Amino acid sequence: MKKRLINSDEAPPPVGWYSQALEVSDAQRILFVSGQIPVTKDGEVPQGFGAQCRLVWANVLAQLRAADMTLDNIVKVTTFLSDRSYGQENRDIRREIFGDRAPATTVIITGIFDDQWLLEIEAIAAG
Repeated sequence: MKKRLINSDEAPPPVGWYSQALEVSDAQRILFVSGQIPVTKDGEVPQGFGAQCRLVWANVLAQLRAADMTLDNIVKVTTFLSDRSYGQENRDIRREIFGDRAPATTVIITGIFDDQWLLEIEAIAAG
């Protein structure tokens, strides 16, 4: 699979570390990861945005592993935040998780299904 990061000079640059567009070619599989939530296997919801965000990413990674994929396969991430105030911390943790990888990314501020959850993340992976 080949990935080409695209950030057109005719549009504003990304605000944060991600790509405005990402082209995938030669992929044989596409994985759609449903919105992952900040809940452990035992049904526990940690307190605080940082703990919830890291748990959600752990849950995303679990789904990737189940499909024999890794973060390298993610081409698109959509994050739903319950409050705008979590924006910078979300960006920092995403950068910590992804390192130099820069998938296409969207962040939406919205109501979340359960009031305890501060975020939900869905992803698209290709391989």
